[in-house]
Amino acid sequence: AYAMYTSGSTGAPKGVQVPHRAVSRLVLNNGYADFNERDRVAFASNPAFDASTLDVWAPLLNGGCVVVVKHAVLLSQAAFAELLQEQAVSVLWMTAGLFHQYADALLPVLRQLRYLIVGGDVLDPLVIGRVLKHGKPQHLLNGYGPTEATTFSTTFEITTPGAGAVPIGRPIANAQAYVLDARQQPLALGVVGELYIGGAGVAKGYLNQPQLTAEKFIPNPFGEGLLYRTGDV
Repeated sequence: AYAMYTSGSTGAPKGVQVPHRAVSRLVLNNGYADFNERDRVAFASNPAFDASTLDVWAPLLNGGCVVVVKHAVLLSQAAFAELLQEQAVSVLWMTAGLFHQYADALLPVLRQLRYLIVGGDVLDPLVIGRVLKHGKPQHLLNGYGPTEATTFSTTFEITTPGAGAVPIGRPIANAQAYVLDARQQPLALGVVGELYIGGAGVAKGYLNQPQLTAEKFIPNPFGEGLLYRTGDV
């Protein structure tokens, strides 16, 4: 479908080859959000960022509407809030950083959302608490996933504020998550290991980088297709 460039933790750009099935599974029968023809989704992500896949294809593949957010509007909390209200946006993705900066200014508008999905970094439980108390959308989700697994691999619906870290949740539909040891064997509950992602969202590999592809994308010993080694523990 496309190649999305990411530097990850190495700083060296890598072209992630994303197949059409990965995009479809992100926005259709996905197990975390029932996007529909009435949804108006804010396209506020940088097109070079993999969350833009959600912003564009969640509405288009479900008969909804893409609401394009100009960069100048996004830079202004007041202008962004006004646009969300005027355009009756119902679905919004925000990075954790932007969410933390904008949440208080957007509280009156967040109530109109069917889905507010945030992620990309650790979420501040104090900000989460204020949103749940003063601007609760119908669904507030923490979304986790590397570019190599197409935007979201797991989600967690946040319903109550907590004092600790917000979990990344469970795999979405057509995704699997495994915590494995150095020999790529499953670990017992509570044991620290590396997170591997499988399922229809896993990319085909890195463009023109066969050695790196072989290192990071391995045959799935538990089923079909490939597993992606996230490097996350």
